[in-house]
Parts: sequence; structure tokens; C-alpha cells
Amino acid sequence: MSEAPELDGAPLFLLDELPDVPELLVAGQEGRHAVDVLRLQAGERVHVGDGAGTVAEGEVVAAGPEGLRVAVRDRFEVPAPDPEFVLVQALPKGDRGPLAVDLATELGVDRIVPWQAARCVTRWRDDRVEKGVAKWRAAARAASKQSRRPRLPEVTAPMSTREVAGMLAEADLAVVLHEQARRPLAGLAVPASGTVVLVVGPEGGLSDGEVVAFRAAGAEPVRLGPEVLRTSTAGAAALAALSAGTRWS
Repeated sequence: MSEAPELDGAPLFLLDELPDVPELLVAGQEGRHAVDVLRLQAGERVHVGDGAGTVAEGEVVAAGPEGLRVAVRDRFEVPAPDPEFVLVQALPKGDRGPLAVDLATELGVDRIVPWQAARCVTRWRDDRVEKGVAKWRAAARAASKQSRRPRLPEVTAPMSTREVAGMLAEADLAVVLHEQARRPLAGLAVPASGTVVLVVGPEGGLSDGEVVAFRAAGAEPVRLGPEVLRTSTAGAAALAALSAGTRWS
């Protein structure tokens, strides 16, 4: 297995498993998308990954009803990014949840934690948790392929405020977006390695109790700027600001 190059413009397809064989079959929905939508032909170069960092670079040898057959030319492992970015996302209304996941995935988030904040309008009852998490994971997978990310972000089970506070206490940097904060996010010193946890509250804002709990856990309230963004877009904007001084520099 060779050293990991930077992925270029070749399409990326994700399989649940990536067997060590000379030829791979991209079938099912992935295969139909490759053949019917992208209209890939024999001779074109593609990447096939397992979503956990292992990538096979290959060449299409056949495209048809069964899917895409890819001759493997090389394999490599893409290391996990450092620092790790974790987004604690309060549950938005309707389809804004998957939108938040989509945008955060494109901007490089490594782990997404659904959070039932006090002022969330949306409620994941016991019978809706599995469906809600599955929907977020599907959005993360689709966005990973679109942005050619070889590592899928983890979407965890929902956490309570107490569980979030415990995670913040263990982070190398913990920040909470708050419109009343005086300190700008751009002014923070972001560690070059470790775990950075970002908390985005609901449209109704954080409760006083949540702010107190998170500050007690060591989190720093910060603001993005003079505008107040929607909860579905604030996380992506903050991730871009954090990446500018670390991964993108």
C-alpha cells in the first residue's frame, strides 16, 4: 500500500467493505449512479473507498447493468485529519438537520453529535431516534462522496446536555457559538492537534442553564460576527473559520 496522495477530481465511490482484490465491483445504488448519472466509461479513472480512509485508485474496465467494474492500480490509506473537529449540533427543524450535516461534512467535520437542546422545536422521541440518526448519516455519506472525502464523519447517537458538557471538559479546545459573546471565534488560538469541539445551539438560542453548564466544563463562548446565522449554517461557517488557521494554512 503506497503513501496517500491528495485526491484529485476523479469520482469517489464508497463501499461498506473494500476487499483486497485486483478488481472491484461498484454495484447497487452507487453503481447505478456511476453508470446512469455520471455515465462513466471504460478507461476512466476513479477512486473507491471504504469510508474509513482506505482508498483504491483504479480504472473502469466495464460499465453496465450490474454496475461499475474497476481494475485496481493502487491502494493507499488517508490518515485522519488533525486536529479533529467535532460538531455538537442542536436539532434543527425539518430538513435543516440533514442540511447542517451536509454543509459540515463538506467543510471537514470529523464527528457530529445530535443534541436535544432545551429550546429545540424538533424532538426526537424514542421511536424517532433511529430514523433521525439514519437520515443524518445518509446525508454525511452523500456529502462525503460529493466532496471526495475518503473518511466519513461519524454521526453519533444523540447526547444530553450533561453528556455534551462531559465531552467539552475533555476537549483540547471547546467553543460555544453565542450571539452575546464578546470574543470572536477568529481570535481564538486553535491547537495544531487534538480535539476541537464546537457547539451550535437551536434557533431559539441557548438557555442560561446550558451556557452555565458549558462554561463550567471549560468551553469558551464566541461569536462568528455581527450577523446571527441559522443553526443549520452556523456550524459550517465556524468550521471554515477553524480550518483557515489549521488544515487550510
